[in-house]
Amino acid sequence: MKIELPTAAEPVRIVQGESLAVLVDLPSEAFDLVLADPPYSSGGFTRGDKISGVRKKYQQTGTRREYPAFAGDTRDQRAYGYWSALWLAQCLRAARPGTICGVFADWRQLPVTVDAIQAGGWVYRGIVPWHKPGARPTQGRFTSSCEYLVWGTKGPRPLEGAPLPGFYSVGVKQADKHHLTGKPTELLRELVKIAPASGLVLDPFAGSFTSAVAAALEGRRCLAIECEAPYVAIGRQRVADALGLAEVPGYLAGDA
Repeated sequence: MKIELPTAAEPVRIVQGESLAVLVDLPSEAFDLVLADPPYSSGGFTRGDKISGVRKKYQQTGTRREYPAFAGDTRDQRAYGYWSALWLAQCLRAARPGTICGVFADWRQLPVTVDAIQAGGWVYRGIVPWHKPGARPTQGRFTSSCEYLVWGTKGPRPLEGAPLPGFYSVGVKQADKHHLTGKPTELLRELVKIAPASGLVLDPFAGSFTSAVAAALEGRRCLAIECEAPYVAIGRQRVADALGLAEVPGYLAGDA
């Protein structure tokens, strides 16, 4: 299947489909930034916990807002690493030389994500912590208040352009949360700035499409892939709102 890339006139394209199947159809050396928030498969410690529904694993008891469920969160750590290496290798092929790839992880999946990004062919460069103010403390323990962006490059990257922080402290606001594991728009707006102005961002696991919204708001283009139909609908509306459109344009509906 031929996938048309976003343009300056049509800066965001949504592709509905399974990520790895869509990635193999993307052109080579087309993207300026890969920003991925895959299903971590980190909820639970036993096999029984792993196969529980995502609402049970990630939603606190008593939460009033219901979010659509999502698949792909039942892998053990070894399977998660193998799978991640596969899609990261396809992202490498689709990226321009010197492109940055950033992959979100929590503390449980941080080691395997560091391994997977290298197994996918990227040059591992480091970890950017995302601190969440207001994280729930646990008595007698250190508070788990950070998630992490593991990042690397496709080969060498020139030392040019403005530096970005190596640490972000951004809270999660309920009004800005559209997914069970969604990231703040403010955080993603800062991260996409590592791409050149009007550059092309690839998000293989779009969720509620915060990366696409952030790219649109920051003058970048974005191709966002998502397999869950309820989240595609949410994403279309969010992107339309970010672009100041009365309704979702047809070019967002590139189904795989």
